[in-house]
Amino acid sequence: MTTMSVPTLIQVSDLAAEKASSMLKDKGFAEGALRVFVVGGGCSGYQYGMALATEAEPGDQVVEHGGVRFLIDAESAPLLTGAHVDYVDDIMKQGFSITNPNASKSCACGSSFDTADSAGATQARSCV
Repeated sequence: MTTMSVPTLIQVSDLAAEKASSMLKDKGFAEGALRVFVVGGGCSGYQYGMALATEAEPGDQVVEHGGVRFLIDAESAPLLTGAHVDYVDDIMKQGFSITNPNASKSCACGSSFDTADSAGATQARSCV
């Protein structure tokens, strides 16, 4: 397990940390963490995911902000480096939002993206 400073891997807004802390407590994971990851799929090639975790796994990188730990696995880390995790609460959307400088294109729904390195390697998918 490696602990990294906030600007090195991902940046987390104060509101995102506050909402993550509240959610972890509400779900009985007060000492847990929020895992932020990337998987293949989605309209544009990669899809963001988040999950509650009780502890870090081997190879995880840990970002702490506002007393909350955010875990990023080794495979997701290169795709999330420099990303900003925020929480949006407006008339159009409520929930966590990721702004990723590595994304060369993204889906209209905002939950999937592709990078310049993998451009052309993904199949066309429809947004659902």
